[in-house]
Amino acid sequence: MKRAFLTAVTALMALSLAAPTSANNDKDREGVVTYSLPTTVITLDVEASQESFHAGPYAKFADKYLGIKARQKDEVTVQVTSIKLTPRVEADQSRRYSLQVPKGEVDGNLFKLCSAGLVTFTDATFGEGVQWRFPQQSKADFAGKGVSSNLTSESTTLYRNQKKESAYSKVAVQQSMVVEKSIEKKASEAAQTIFKLRQKRLQIVTGDTDATYSGAAMGSALEELVRLEEEYMSLFVGYSESRTMSMSFDIIPDASAESQMYIAFRVSDTAGLLPADNLSGKPVLMEIIPQSFVEAEPSVTAKKAEKNKKLKTDLVHYRIPSVCTVKIMDGMNLLLQTRVPVYQLGRESSLPANIKVK
Repeated sequence: MKRAFLTAVTALMALSLAAPTSANNDKDREGVVTYSLPTTVITLDVEASQESFHAGPYAKFADKYLGIKARQKDEVTVQVTSIKLTPRVEADQSRRYSLQVPKGEVDGNLFKLCSAGLVTFTDATFGEGVQWRFPQQSKADFAGKGVSSNLTSESTTLYRNQKKESAYSKVAVQQSMVVEKSIEKKASEAAQTIFKLRQKRLQIVTGDTDATYSGAAMGSALEELVRLEEEYMSLFVGYSESRTMSMSFDIIPDASAESQMYIAFRVSDTAGLLPADNLSGKPVLMEIIPQSFVEAEPSVTAKKAEKNKKLKTDLVHYRIPSVCTVKIMDGMNLLLQTRVPVYQLGRESSLPANIKVK
């Protein structure tokens, strides 16, 4: 158990010897061990899909001639498709300590233990993320179904009054002129072509045709009919262009903040994924809920040492992380929830530097 504990904390050692402390190349004192307490950075790798929809010119006639509902306005929408949350450990430069280490008095494992700060959390894993993907919601689509027209004809009888005495007769004059077809007339003809293509495809499949198709010829003919139908259908249902975008966002929890609620990133239908400080997008929130600490009971040895006031030695400072529940929310929709150890929201403690760890 002790070996597993030391192995886990060794991987997170943030110890530095004589490291620079500022940009002007000032150095720590020689022969003094300096180290920083760990801090947690939460990285979000986000993927989103942007759809640019172009409405068809005959969209408003789709219900009348094809019996389907079609979107009638151009739209650009963005939907988050994947979020990967990864906790990372960095050195907190605001919490740096130095320790005078006399030769042979301090075990090297002690520094690994203290710099990692893992005293009670021995199975922590860092650098491995939790990834959630959000599937696209399926919608009913009956656009390519049916081979009969959506319109029908009805007959009715009309009655008119006819004058039997002194009636005037009119001579009909035939006159033709070229006029532009209306949008509805064009839509009607396009719908008729769609149904003809479907009927032709059905005839080929069932063999109800004078032409003979076999093997590759049948496949090519069916593919061409499908292509033509899709072209005509796009005049009614429109078409979409999609692209995938991805960005990474870093959130550093602040222990001094009044609320552990952060704007992780923003989403804009036109601009896509945006950083938190870009106010043109809709915010996606991150809520961090730290787990409360229970006060540790002092050991018998510690009680005696405190009573006799004989504990006089240098102290090594370390952090115990708080295991937090992290939630990613888009409005009222919960996108992701997981548990993450966060160092700066935990507790800072210390231990005597003359302890030997074996």
